[in-house]
Amino acid sequence: MGRTGFLDRSPLTRDALEFAASRHDGQTRDGNGVPFVTHPMEVACLLHEAGYSDEVVAAGVLHDVLEETDAQGDDLKRRFGDEVARLVEAVSDDPSIEDYAQRKSALRDQVERSGDCAAAVFAADKVSKARELGERRGRFSRHDKLRIDHYEASLEMLERALPGRGLVDRLRAEMDALHSLP
Repeated sequence: MGRTGFLDRSPLTRDALEFAASRHDGQTRDGNGVPFVTHPMEVACLLHEAGYSDEVVAAGVLHDVLEETDAQGDDLKRRFGDEVARLVEAVSDDPSIEDYAQRKSALRDQVERSGDCAAAVFAADKVSKARELGERRGRFSRHDKLRIDHYEASLEMLERALPGRGLVDRLRAEMDALHSLP
């Protein structure tokens, strides 16, 4: 069974992937142009490999639908249940905060208050994004530098929220790799 073979045993996550794929249809990732849904799928794989429940893995697949699509929290509650919706909402930005640094600071505080499972989804997201950023081989824009600052602050928060967890170690390794780029 391949890396995504767990979907055969995880109907909630499979349904979440179908939902995310339809909502993110036509979207691509900044910087590399691959279909957007590859990022949420990587987040789900990281969570599955770390041993999280189907609800947490499904939330990983869905973690960007509130920010990047027209999906609403009620859509998630009806289709995936209260816990999945709560986790996705916990890792979603507050769009009313315009300043990037303030919005990301508020998000980190929100995640830290939302419990281990929300922090795990957030950590898996940052592992994936830091790895993706590292693929640019140090060709960073001003906005990328703001992201790196956010990822550093996220790592500090996650070390408090999830001490000794593998996802936090993976994020630390990705951040170390980013800092070693020319």
